Amino acid sequence: MAKDLILVSHGAFCEELKKSVEMIMGPQEKIHAVGLYEWEGTEEFKDKFLEIAESLDNYIVLADLMGGTPCNVLSRLLMEGRQFELYAGMNMPMVIGFMNGQLVGEDVNLVEFARENTLCVNDLLLSLDKEEED
Repeated sequence: MAKDLILVSHGAFCEELKKSVEMIMGPQEKIHAVGLYEWEGTEEFKDKFLEIAESLDNYIVLADLMGGTPCNVLSRLLMEGRQFELYAGMNMPMVIGFMNGQLVGEDVNLVEFARENTLCVNDLLLSLDKEEED
């Protein structure tokens, strides 16, 4: 069964990340975004998250920052017995990798996928130049 994806972050980062993914992949009804804004408290954020989460059968969550309030609020939910996968350090490759995996019916190791897709382009270009010289 295909999983939904809930993005959580400080401010509008999660909404804007979803929009950026949609620029590449088209509309994504299975991606949901819940931002924590400076005028909200943790209870309001938790309520917004639960409103979405409780409407879904199967989902995982990507948070912007380990130790940040959105991730901490959801970590408390896990400690209270809620069942979902929570990853911190979300980025565009993780979201696209997850969605592509869902399209082909495969689970993607998001931590490994993020590692593989985090590169210093300068180093990559230098290694390509060296290969061309050889």
